[in-house]
Amino acid sequence: MSGIANLLIILGFTVVFIIIIVLVLLLLYMIFFDRMQKHHAILRNYPVLGRMRYFLEKIGPEMRQYWFNSDNEGKPFSRDDYEHMVKSSKYLRDVIGFGSKRDFDEEGFFVKNSMFPKLAEEEKYDRETKVTTKRYILLKDPLFSQREEKWEDEVSSAFLLDDEDAVIIGPNTKNPFRLKGLIGMSAMSYGSLGKNAITALSEGLAAAKGTWMNTGEGGLSPYHLIGGVDIIMQIGPAMFGVRDSFGEMDWDELKRKSEIPEIKAFEIKLAQGAKTRGGHIDAEKVNPEIAEIRKVVPYKAIDSPNRFYQYNDVKSMCDFIEKIREHTGIPVGIKMVIGGTDSVEELASYMKETGKGPDFISLDGGEGGTGASYQELIDSVGLPIKSALPILVSTLEKYGVRDRVKIIASGKLFTPDRIAIALAMGADLVNIARGFMIAIGCIQTMKCHSNACPVGVATTDPELQKALVIDEKKYRVVNFLVTLRKGLFRISAAAGLESPIHFQPKHISYKDDKGIVTSLEDIMKEVNGQIGSRQ
Repeated sequence: MSGIANLLIILGFTVVFIIIIVLVLLLLYMIFFDRMQKHHAILRNYPVLGRMRYFLEKIGPEMRQYWFNSDNEGKPFSRDDYEHMVKSSKYLRDVIGFGSKRDFDEEGFFVKNSMFPKLAEEEKYDRETKVTTKRYILLKDPLFSQREEKWEDEVSSAFLLDDEDAVIIGPNTKNPFRLKGLIGMSAMSYGSLGKNAITALSEGLAAAKGTWMNTGEGGLSPYHLIGGVDIIMQIGPAMFGVRDSFGEMDWDELKRKSEIPEIKAFEIKLAQGAKTRGGHIDAEKVNPEIAEIRKVVPYKAIDSPNRFYQYNDVKSMCDFIEKIREHTGIPVGIKMVIGGTDSVEELASYMKETGKGPDFISLDGGEGGTGASYQELIDSVGLPIKSALPILVSTLEKYGVRDRVKIIASGKLFTPDRIAIALAMGADLVNIARGFMIAIGCIQTMKCHSNACPVGVATTDPELQKALVIDEKKYRVVNFLVTLRKGLFRISAAAGLESPIHFQPKHISYKDDKGIVTSLEDIMKEVNGQIGSRQ
């Protein structure tokens, strides 16, 4: 035994000695190399400390996210926001304890509660339609070991609108789009998101029923179709998926796309909140499959034009919309961003004069997300949704064309109260993107543009995508959406309404930082005055 012990001691000392030698050599190499390199000034003078600095800088975002930021500080979503979405998608419940973490001294919108709220049995929704899903039940959550959970089947109400309250887009088209859910998935392209992510979203949204998904400007992929969910196909300035070899509209291909049963509408993308320009996708994301779907060259970075070459004013745009509608027989809308009180004046006026125009308007706030854009566009171009929505509604009302179009609002509307406020401001429907990304596993590493998403959501890397298990994540999509719908009916009942479709400005109050309360009705009247005074 003593011989074996001595051998182990010698072996141990040898290993330690080798490690020390390697570390010393590495340190000498770093000192020599860093002092000779010309790119980083701090490394030339302080090689070791400089390396430590860059290491700490590298892990800074993760340290802030998990250690140093408070529950309400993180951007673009705080820890509280993030956990709310994760827990509702995982556990199919959104109950919290003790009290709110909202800073009630700050300005903000509040839903007016009724003295006599609606009882559960007075809420008006489709009580027959059910969804079958799976959820986790938390059994134990110890500090130093993995939490214990049980995954079980669950049958829940879908919390869809009553049949007579269904929202109809394009009622005068050959094939109107009828919706019993107020919440859908905003534009997210295959290529920006990987095939596992798109598949999980498609299957989950289909299982939740009554909703839709938007393809994004990257074109229709087989993964969007795989679940059988209703689809709004977006067409961007590069016309991916419906373009010919010269980049022009392939009208035969457009017709073929419109005949796919799942495609219920087309959306012409003018802009989105985080990039009021054409889209961008890095070269490493453009694999041969994506290139085939988009009809572009593989492994070459793609920058869409800032706008369509096919039109350059309201008249030619509306003619383009009319041509698509007549050619396909399904509703056609536009996606836009509002930058000021005069942004939609010309469109509304032209709609009144000619009877032409879109069947719906997807209005994206400046706080919206993206797979890749530029700081100056993300931060400073386009108004946030709570400023933009009243402008759009007031302008359409001024010209008497509000009833002709449905408005789909988006911009961090990931909780029932935020959705309720948007509906009260005049939205008919709501789009969500990043909330659904978080439901399927996004952890906010902010690497969407790099193809290096560690959880397999915003990447086309086949190895990284293995992290996203479709047969588990699709149920989280169901749970997140159903929880939102249920919460929306719950907050409607608190306001004395039988359905969220009845939210109006009178049901919302705004409190400023001094505690002064203003009704959203008065705010809308002020916006109406600004719009109406313009000739």
